[in-house]
Amino acid sequence: MSDSARETMEYDVVIVGAGPAGLSAAIRLKQLNADLDVVVLEKGSEVGAHILSGAVLDPSGLDALLPDWRNMGAPINVEVKRDEFHMLGESGSVRIPNFLMPPLMSNHGNYIVSMGNVCRWMAEQAEALGVEIFPGMSCSALVYREDGSVKGVVAGEFGLNTDGTPGPNYEPGMELHGKYVLLGEGVRGSLSKQVIEKFALDGDSDVQKYGLGMKEIWEIDPAKHQQGKVVHTMGWPLGGNAGGGSFIYHLDNNQVYVGFVVHLNYANPYLFPYMEFQRFKHHPMVAELLEGGKRVAYGARAISEGGWQSLPKLAFPGGALLGCSAGMVNVPRIKGNHNAMLSGKAAAEAIVEALAAGRSADVLDGYDGAVRDGAIGRDLRPVRNVKPLWSRFGLLASLTVGGLDMWTNNLFGFSLFGTLKHQKTDAEATELAEQHKPIDYPRPDGVLSFDRLTNVSFSMTNHEENQPCHLKLRDADTPVKVNLPLYAGPSARYCPAGVYEFVGEGEAVKFQINFQNCVHCKTCDIKDPSQNIVWTTPQGGDGPNYPNM
Repeated sequence: MSDSARETMEYDVVIVGAGPAGLSAAIRLKQLNADLDVVVLEKGSEVGAHILSGAVLDPSGLDALLPDWRNMGAPINVEVKRDEFHMLGESGSVRIPNFLMPPLMSNHGNYIVSMGNVCRWMAEQAEALGVEIFPGMSCSALVYREDGSVKGVVAGEFGLNTDGTPGPNYEPGMELHGKYVLLGEGVRGSLSKQVIEKFALDGDSDVQKYGLGMKEIWEIDPAKHQQGKVVHTMGWPLGGNAGGGSFIYHLDNNQVYVGFVVHLNYANPYLFPYMEFQRFKHHPMVAELLEGGKRVAYGARAISEGGWQSLPKLAFPGGALLGCSAGMVNVPRIKGNHNAMLSGKAAAEAIVEALAAGRSADVLDGYDGAVRDGAIGRDLRPVRNVKPLWSRFGLLASLTVGGLDMWTNNLFGFSLFGTLKHQKTDAEATELAEQHKPIDYPRPDGVLSFDRLTNVSFSMTNHEENQPCHLKLRDADTPVKVNLPLYAGPSARYCPAGVYEFVGEGEAVKFQINFQNCVHCKTCDIKDPSQNIVWTTPQGGDGPNYPNM
């Protein structure tokens, strides 16, 4: 589609993604200069529709952005009252005393929240300040200036046929141009990947690492509900097969968030992360809690886990990366929303300073420095070695040596190990099937555990079937000719939504992509051993429709 076929709209700042990072940037921009024209583009059907997070919220980001949020009607009401850590075996558990945990691991003063609802509320605050927010607007491409700087995005392209040609109701979308463009797409954002590659933003940083987070909301027996209780577990069922763990958060209305995280650097291609999650719920401690309850929602999302050493350069000509687009999750704390908010605030402040000096479309070096030298850096640096220690030496080393490293950082401000490297990408970590044995998973019982397609229906995911498949293959033959014989077709297992299937047998086997099931977790883009799958944005408004995630 030629540029001349599209209408253009001019703004001071264009923000991609109405998550905590993008909305914080929009709010801060208008706080500092009410006359700025700011637009936020969100691919979900509404703000919050694609937001999935644990979440125990560290309010420090919101305190910095909207100090009076407690009196502004924010949906942040369930303060953490009890904090527990458990090591699970197959039939029992051992509670780790809280006093052994470094102070940074404490959830005192934090809140159990639905980040989807928090983002909906933040959007209201942004709109009250004059920010324009357009949901249902996928940003499918970047627009560049003649000097190579990012000028804007293409958003709102609708009506393509399955072959990519314009259909009878085709709408070419619009180009939205800005003096600066902020990318707050979340983990493994499609536009963020492009600017990282184009400007070599990761040239001096370590490889990024990821986890797959899966989450269900359960309504449980009121007699078992303990509002404000937070439980984290490690160990069974993953054992030595993969790193990861679980969370169980008691929010209000007799509901609990039950979540499970699998680190995506696992070696065994037979590992089935979704089924590990379902098996986890049959642990006696968890089964007793959920018995008599009902699951009301399901979703999944990749999590950035590289931390401090994996942060790319955050600013590029014409814009910057925000929050999880860069990877600002504190892995041991399982928290990134506060850093996302702080990054949006810092980017906004750098932009206002630049515009006041008559600058535009340049590199916001001040933003990069503010992140690394400010609160975000102080949050990420002390825990930077926990993930690489876990990856190299396993869970016990992460608990003991990683815990000691966090203690020395907390007490003395230094690490015993310096800064450890992550080594391989998660795709490269996948080993050949011949080096491993298949894993026999019990069938879901339909009471505590469920098959993938049934659970996906609880994400309220929908994609218009007549659009092009947004999951692109670099080589259509690779799944059957390479991934199936060498890696036993891992895409049929690593996807938490049942998008990928190998159908047929022998010479007749085919690779099938059920893109209608996609919950936009991005795991395929990360874990595919051949790096053959590229996740792109589907038509705006499509995908999951999470109510309270």
